[in-house]
Amino acid sequence: MPEYYILIENRTYKVELVKKEGETLFEAKINDKTVEFKVEKSENSKISPLAINVVGKTYQIELEKIDRHAPFTLKVNDAFFKAKLREAVKRIVTLTPPVQIPTKAERRREVVAKDGAVVAPMAGKIISVKVMKGDTVKAGDVVCILEAMKMENEIIATKAGKIQKINVSEGTPVNDGDILVVIN
Repeated sequence: MPEYYILIENRTYKVELVKKEGETLFEAKINDKTVEFKVEKSENSKISPLAINVVGKTYQIELEKIDRHAPFTLKVNDAFFKAKLREAVKRIVTLTPPVQIPTKAERRREVVAKDGAVVAPMAGKIISVKVMKGDTVKAGDVVCILEAMKMENEIIATKAGKIQKINVSEGTPVNDGDILVVIN
C-alpha cells in the first residue's frame, strides 16, 4: 500500500492508498481515518483534469506538476492550497542479538534491554519526543523520532509498560547505544 506524508498549509497528513475495484474505486486512509472515493472524468477538462467523488460529493482537482522535493499548488474546487510531499518515515526496531563476546556498547544494550530501555540504534539528533513520563505504551508504539543522515527514523517501544524515564528532548544529539527512554 503506497504511503505518503503530505504537508498542506503547515499540517502533515499521512495518506495510504488502496485500489479497490477496476481503475476508478480507491480507499484512502488519511491520518487513520478511512475514506472511499471514486476517480471520475472531469465534466469540464479545461477546468480540471481530475474529479474525485467522496460520499456522493464531487471535488474538481487541479494539480500542477508534482515535484517530490519542492512545494506545489493544489486546487480543490475554487480553493488553493500549498502542498509538499515529505520523505517517508522509516521504522527502526532495536533488537540485541545474542553475542558470545559483546562489545562495550552491546553489553550496555543487553543490560538495559532487560530493564526496559529503548536505545538509539545509531548516532543522530532527536527531533521529536512522542511520550511523556508516566505515559502507558504498547510494544511498537513510537517513543521518539531520530534524525540520522537526513532521514527521520521512528524509534519504537521494545515492550509494553509505563514510561519511567526520558533521557532526551528535542534537539538532543545521541550516540549509538545511548538510552533514550526507560519503560517499566
